[in-house]
Amino acid sequence: MPTPTSLLNPHLAGLEEYTPILPFEVLSERLGIVAEQIVKLDANENPYGPLPAVLEALAEYHYYHIYPDPQQTELRAALSQFVGVPAEHIVPGHGADELLDYICRLFLAPGDAIINCPPTFGMYSFDAKLSGAQVVEVWRNPDYSMNVEAIEALFSESASSSASAQFKLLFLTSPNNPSGNWLPDEELRRLLALPVMVILDEAYVEFADLPSRASWVLEHDNLIVLRTFSKAAGIAGLRLGYGILPDWLLPHLWKFKQPYNVNVAASVAGLASLRHVDEMQRIVERLRAERQRLIAALAEIAYLKPYPSHANFVLCDVVGRDARQLKLELEQRGILVRHYQKPGLENSIRISVGRPEQTDRLLAVLKAV
Repeated sequence: MPTPTSLLNPHLAGLEEYTPILPFEVLSERLGIVAEQIVKLDANENPYGPLPAVLEALAEYHYYHIYPDPQQTELRAALSQFVGVPAEHIVPGHGADELLDYICRLFLAPGDAIINCPPTFGMYSFDAKLSGAQVVEVWRNPDYSMNVEAIEALFSESASSSASAQFKLLFLTSPNNPSGNWLPDEELRRLLALPVMVILDEAYVEFADLPSRASWVLEHDNLIVLRTFSKAAGIAGLRLGYGILPDWLLPHLWKFKQPYNVNVAASVAGLASLRHVDEMQRIVERLRAERQRLIAALAEIAYLKPYPSHANFVLCDVVGRDARQLKLELEQRGILVRHYQKPGLENSIRISVGRPEQTDRLLAVLKAV
């Protein structure tokens, strides 16, 4: 007789749990430091938070007791103006993470495979494994650029081997997290020529002085672009993202998704943000300028090697000392950064771009420890 545990999908037994950043209030209590004194630079959040107009819109809205529009009609129309793509190609989600989950479940079955390009965002492999798929890793070059030739070679090998898993999805990020580098147009075009669905995550694209590839979806049936309000709009806690998808896929996704997946507060905040794009852009420009100041200052610290970045964070190799110990010393002084110790990210830290006064405090501590 089967036990309850034996009824679980067997592929979940070896699934490695995704490790998120600890909540702000938990860290505050653990460190014994009041929240207002903590410099939180570990999760790539926007330190300026929502626009004042967003807070006003949330306070003035009176229909939180009514279920949201399952098709997010008004939000999709506003997003269409923002990204320059017809609303019919846009699907909002409870963060871009929800859309990643949907995409994996739409395309993947046990035995299928995705191509992942580490070091990169951990949710791609996590969601693929939830669906029972294999994760084939094509590691980035030492400068974190894509190894396009190695990805192309996978398809030559797959065509010559009947035992190979079928590659369904290729996950790309531009700018990449945690390295901050940009995927050039010519490389993206080469990858789009492959017989695979390409998922391009543009969570940080507003911070790059380069254009989004959202409109490319209209020309490529195998491209999906994901965007978010978490970074530039500063509403990560409300969980609002969106996908730009080819027209053939949309009927399947609309049937598949939860009807009330985007809550009313997130929709109100997203619409208010899109009504004040100029203000949002001014904050983005401030963060871009602060990023350049941060990179220049970090380069002057002997034990840090910062990488160029098109995002709102800077990855640093730590040279001649232990990166984890450095993270802990910063933490004890109320400054939070992300630490990495894994293949492709040995002895590294990632620092989110903060306000100028937060940068000043960070630099003072980095020079003192």
